[in-house]
Amino acid sequence: MGLITKSQPPLVGVDISSTAVKLLQLSRTGNRYRVEHYAVEPLPPNAVVEKNIVEVEAVGEAIRRAMARSGSRAKHAAAAVAGSAVITKLIPMPAGLDEEDMESQIELEAVNYIPYPIEEVNLDFEVLGPMPGNAEMMQVLLAASRTENVDTRASALDLGGLTARVMDVEAFAIENAFALLADSLSVARDGVIAMVDVGATMTTLNILRNGRSLYSREQVFGGKQLTDEVMRRYGLSYEEAGLAKRQGGLPESYEIEVLEPFKEALVQQISRLLQFFYAGSEFNRVDHVVLAGGCASIPGLAEMVEEQLGVPTVVANPLAQMTLGPRVQAHALAQDAPALMIACGLALRSFD
Repeated sequence: MGLITKSQPPLVGVDISSTAVKLLQLSRTGNRYRVEHYAVEPLPPNAVVEKNIVEVEAVGEAIRRAMARSGSRAKHAAAAVAGSAVITKLIPMPAGLDEEDMESQIELEAVNYIPYPIEEVNLDFEVLGPMPGNAEMMQVLLAASRTENVDTRASALDLGGLTARVMDVEAFAIENAFALLADSLSVARDGVIAMVDVGATMTTLNILRNGRSLYSREQVFGGKQLTDEVMRRYGLSYEEAGLAKRQGGLPESYEIEVLEPFKEALVQQISRLLQFFYAGSEFNRVDHVVLAGGCASIPGLAEMVEEQLGVPTVVANPLAQMTLGPRVQAHALAQDAPALMIACGLALRSFD
């Protein structure tokens, strides 16, 4: 036998944000990826608040609907917990420990780094390689999250008909997806990239260098501010306002009186996040800004960021080089692509 190589069952990447469930399934031939299935399914207001799942049933239902709409038959999922819910630490370890010794050593060490009782925490670690300047020690990345953060996500997936196979961290999922964009940016390998993910209620800055995340910070600001303003000004419901934002049909005054001030405010938030980063690091500039998230596709936003911050700015499309399966509509996908960074990073875990 042995002619047919058994591939692992496909994993669908499921990103649970405050306003939607985003789902993506990829396949790979050689080094080319193909988008097989995808869906973005809105969540009821307040089902997820600042990345914490409040109503597990509502999220489970949305996952079920997204799966049905995407046509995916996958049974296993990769999901992620938000950066604010995760503690990551680089810890030095003696080189040459075997896996088992390392595991017990890390559990002993972890107590010093984690402010919760260890029995309430899910731990994982990854060996990054030798310590710079000391070959006898190696650097180990420790990631820990409270068990409830992991469990609520697993339960929501379960209600949606999926089994959680991988539980990642959003910042690492973004690193994974960023690898697909890196070549399209005209930046030196060790250039400093600011990845700004503008979600509905949170804007997250991830600083990447050499493809690894150096720094991450969240700010409470996002597209919901724009939706709320549209609701207030034009007397629309939450759903109507969300649709109008995406599909148009608002009065002419919208561009100048609502959208422009929102874009200005967003550029200020990005500038503030960068100032925090500069203040706490040895860097005082970034080489490139990459905008992701639902608001990234607002027309003219990238140009405004570039102009006001004086840094080349692009809109993220991690799927730009991928072919599309028969069930995927190119136009819809292009619209949603900047918001699919995390889902894409998670879907790539299929090929680990």
